[in-house]
Amino acid sequence: MRESRWTAMRVAIGSMLLASAWLGSSAVVGADDLQTGISLYQQGKYAEAAARLANAPGAEAKAYLAASQAKLKKYGEAEAAAKAALADRPTDELAVAALGDSLVGQKKYDEAVDRMGAAIKRRADLAHAYYWRGHAYYKKKQPDRMVSDFETFLKLAPKAPEANSVRQLLAGLK
Repeated sequence: MRESRWTAMRVAIGSMLLASAWLGSSAVVGADDLQTGISLYQQGKYAEAAARLANAPGAEAKAYLAASQAKLKKYGEAEAAAKAALADRPTDELAVAALGDSLVGQKKYDEAVDRMGAAIKRRADLAHAYYWRGHAYYKKKQPDRMVSDFETFLKLAPKAPEANSVRQLLAGLK
């Protein structure tokens, strides 16, 4: 009887150690996927980044996944990933930008205006929220609001990659 208890205890401890090792290694794999995915995104390798980030846990992974999918013009997938990231981190800059890109890309202009406006209310320095809301206003043929948002975008992010095209657009209106 004593020996069977000892055996049962060894099996239980072994199972716990095995489970602990598996959980620990999956956390390392998740962290590795996140860092590799971010690096791939920054290199412009969006499809590879999306593949790495698809199973990585956390809001940051979802934000980079959304941004990668938006760059690939997979707007529906980008929207879902961005909304998931924003559920955990409502003012995440990358997730806000990816959501704006995905909504405008899907021609959901009213929702883009509403969601970018809500993000701006939470945090007024989200440059790309103004950028994407400005695009939505442009598509909705509301030039005064578009100009206002694009000017705010330029004040907040004068060196952003999109800044020169926004400057050219605004200069063409004068």
